[in-house]
Amino acid sequence: MKTFISELEAHQGMIAQLVRCSGSIEAAGELLIETLKQGGKIILCGNGGSAADCQHIAAELVVQYEKKRKALAAIALTTDSSILTAHTNDFGFETVYSRQIEAIANEKDCLIAISTSGQSKNIIKAVEAARLKGMAVIGLTGREGGELRAIVTHAIVVPSDVTARIQEAHILIGHWWCGVIEEALSVSDNA
Repeated sequence: MKTFISELEAHQGMIAQLVRCSGSIEAAGELLIETLKQGGKIILCGNGGSAADCQHIAAELVVQYEKKRKALAAIALTTDSSILTAHTNDFGFETVYSRQIEAIANEKDCLIAISTSGQSKNIIKAVEAARLKGMAVIGLTGREGGELRAIVTHAIVVPSDVTARIQEAHILIGHWWCGVIEEALSVSDNA
C-alpha cells in the first residue's frame, strides 16, 4: 500500500526536476504577458483533469489570483455544456475545441493546450486550428511530450510518466503564470 509520505516524496522529486523546464516555463509566461498587453486573450483547452485545470487557471485570471484587480481576458473551452454536447453529437469529439477556436479566437490570442500524454486528438486539432489563425500556442504535457511537443510555440514537458504528478506540476506552473502576469501588468488596482 502506498503511504502518504511515499506519494509526497514522489511529488517532491518530480517538482524538483521542473528546474529543467524553467526556461520554457518563463518564456511561456512572457508570451502570456505580451498576449494580454496586446489586447489578446488566453484560451485554454484540455480533457478530464486537464479540463478542470483550464477552468481553474481561467478563473484565477478573470477573477483574481493574489491581488484585487481588473479582470484579465481568459476563457476555458471546456465549460459550455451545450457547445460540448451539440458539437460532439453532430460532429464528434476530435473537433470540439478546434470549432470553438474557429468561432472566437484571433491572431492576438494565445492558446494553452493541456494534454498529459501530448497525444489527445482534440487537443492536437485545437492547436492546428490556432496555428492556422496565426496564434501562439503553449503546450503543457508530460511523458515524452507526444505530438503536441512538436507543434507548439513553447512546450513544457513535465518529466514524469505518472498522470497525477504531471497534473500537479501543471497547476503549479499555471499558478506561477498567474502570479507573474499580475506582477508584470501591475493590475493590482481596485476592480
